Amino acid sequence: MELDERKLTILRAIIQNYLETGEPVGSRTISKYTDLNLSSATIRNEMSDLEEMGYIIQPHTSAGRIPTDKGYRLYVDMLMQDKQAEMDNLRIELNAKSEKLDSILKEAAKVIAVNTNYASMITAPRYRKHRIKFLQLTQVDPESLLTVIILDGNIVKNNLIHVEEDLTQETLLKLNLMLNTFLQGLDLQEINASVIQKIRTESGGYSSLISEILDVIATSMESEEVEAYTSGSTNIFKYPELNDSERASGLLNALEEKKQLTELMYQEGDSDRGIQVYIGDESPLEATKECSVVTATYHIEEGVYGKIGIIGPRRMDYEKVVGTLKRLMSELDQIFKKDKQ
Repeated sequence: MELDERKLTILRAIIQNYLETGEPVGSRTISKYTDLNLSSATIRNEMSDLEEMGYIIQPHTSAGRIPTDKGYRLYVDMLMQDKQAEMDNLRIELNAKSEKLDSILKEAAKVIAVNTNYASMITAPRYRKHRIKFLQLTQVDPESLLTVIILDGNIVKNNLIHVEEDLTQETLLKLNLMLNTFLQGLDLQEINASVIQKIRTESGGYSSLISEILDVIATSMESEEVEAYTSGSTNIFKYPELNDSERASGLLNALEEKKQLTELMYQEGDSDRGIQVYIGDESPLEATKECSVVTATYHIEEGVYGKIGIIGPRRMDYEKVVGTLKRLMSELDQIFKKDKQ
């Protein structure tokens, strides 16, 4: 008996509905759940075929159907195949875009430094809110579980979790299905107590392992290292007030390490505030207390933005700096708009 597209669609709907409700699924539910526009009688016939083929069973005479391990296996294989094809295509596209973006941002940092005679920094774009695209658990040895979390923007986070027992393939299969069913498409704020309680209830005897996995997911979604590019660091030696060995060393270290300057530019709630100017003691960063730091935000698309910063003496040419930032923001906006056409 052939497993055609219609049967696959009905099987997928049964599994997805059962994962959400934990209740046997009937033909009336499937008729509302899919866009096949089939009668309940036709769906019942297809479900009978799926049962005969071993993909679903009827736990009670009057009940609907639930998936078998064979049904789960087919569902996961299809899911993984779809995701792998999607990731392969996205990886090719993303690599090409990333290489181009790196070149654009490095050149932008250089242009700012040359045009202003100050030090410059520009960050790669980041997402305002990450959503989960896909999760995969794989046991690499009896004591280690690999969690692969794919977030919006195709950001991949890998973590190893210590486990006390060797998990069966069937257990991993069900945990993967459950986690993807409940978490796909959610951001960190949406993974609330209600969602967590549902996952723990569904996990049965694996509640403590689920807690560890959820902790790893939360950490992965909170922490994000931002790539940054600097240029013109030696320009600070052109200004006597910054040429003091201790000050210059502090500034050079900040520009080299980048982390503190990046955190300054990405202050809480600063994603849409336009051009900001920190003069001397207004800056929370000790290395820039004798400087002025001017920052701006560029946007690639909704929710995706990066930061530009210029570091110079307090007596910097603010008019020139602001004008340079505005021109650069406009040029980057045009470049990214053109790429999306």
